[in-house]
Amino acid sequence: MNHKVAVVTDSNSGIIQDEAKELGIIVLPMPFMIGEETFFEDITLTQEAFYEKLEGGADVVTSQPSPESVMNLWDETLKEYDEIVYIPMSSGLSGSCQSAIMLSEDYDGKVQVVNNQRISVTQRQSALDAKMLAEKEMDAAQIKEFLENDKFNSSIYIMLDTLYYLKKGGRITPAAAAIGTILKLKPVLTIQGDKLDAFAKARTATQGKSIMINAIRNDMETRFGGANADNIWLQVAYTKDLNAAKQFADELLKEFPGFDIVINPLSLSVACHIGPGSLAVACCKKI
Repeated sequence: MNHKVAVVTDSNSGIIQDEAKELGIIVLPMPFMIGEETFFEDITLTQEAFYEKLEGGADVVTSQPSPESVMNLWDETLKEYDEIVYIPMSSGLSGSCQSAIMLSEDYDGKVQVVNNQRISVTQRQSALDAKMLAEKEMDAAQIKEFLENDKFNSSIYIMLDTLYYLKKGGRITPAAAAIGTILKLKPVLTIQGDKLDAFAKARTATQGKSIMINAIRNDMETRFGGANADNIWLQVAYTKDLNAAKQFADELLKEFPGFDIVINPLSLSVACHIGPGSLAVACCKKI
């Protein structure tokens, strides 16, 4: 009997349900409270509807998936598979990873929760890596160990169009936001491991992009063993504006010729903190 390992992640990976079916990966939709109503990413809440509500001033609150929804998905999956590798969003950005680890204790080792500090396009790449490792006959515990050892081999830089949503979410002080807004600065943030940190302040989008390009190149060369296409996955993520993302990808290809660049919308749980018009570049070392 061959041993079947399922790869399960959440919609913070940016993998939509249709793509999940094609990839053979199972995706748990993240819940959102908008007003009094609960919506589920890519099930009852599209990207378009989300931005409409966000820009209309609605209070959009991310919440953790309920323990029931997580366990129901695992139980369903274990009817068809022997084991599960579950890759939730970074534990530094949400409590859902810790919750999942606790829930998995009732599954006798059949559910291995990966705490590898990924989000968005880097989390998506982890799910693809896990799928590849499962096809190489690794079991769930081995895949978990591999991915956790690999966790710092990724890097993300995000340029925001506005500080309004960070301020609204209480993520920065009103004074810092006011200065940024007056000066029309484009803050560049970075995600390294489990923390979202300020990285640089750009005066223009053009300057912001070149800051991000230099930073990602530096990471490839100093941390990930070289800026070449057979070593690195390069990714672009964005909120709302696909055309800006495509243009940025073209600019990146001039700097990094021969790379495959994946373009994905940022998951809504990130988008509600940073707002529309954001651009991100990320890279992961190929396993």
